[in-house]
Amino acid sequence: MDLLGFLIIGLIAGWIADILVKSSSFGLVGDLIVGVIGAFIGGFIFSALGIDAYGLLGNIIMAIIGAVVLLLLLNMFARKRA
Repeated sequence: MDLLGFLIIGLIAGWIADILVKSSSFGLVGDLIVGVIGAFIGGFIFSALGIDAYGLLGNIIMAIIGAVVLLLLLNMFARKRA
């Protein structure tokens, strides 16, 4: 997958994860960063479980799951700190 496609998937995943978790909105750039990091986390989780993500939809779902995990971790640490 090319860089532009990876960034678009990251943006979509970050935006959807932000809606699902209902965290404070990070804005466009924040959603992109959360989605891209979430794609790496989702890839690690899927790989550890032996699950393959096929096609565009599979990659988006994998990235969303990773982004949701990332946002939940960020919220957990933010609450612990406050």
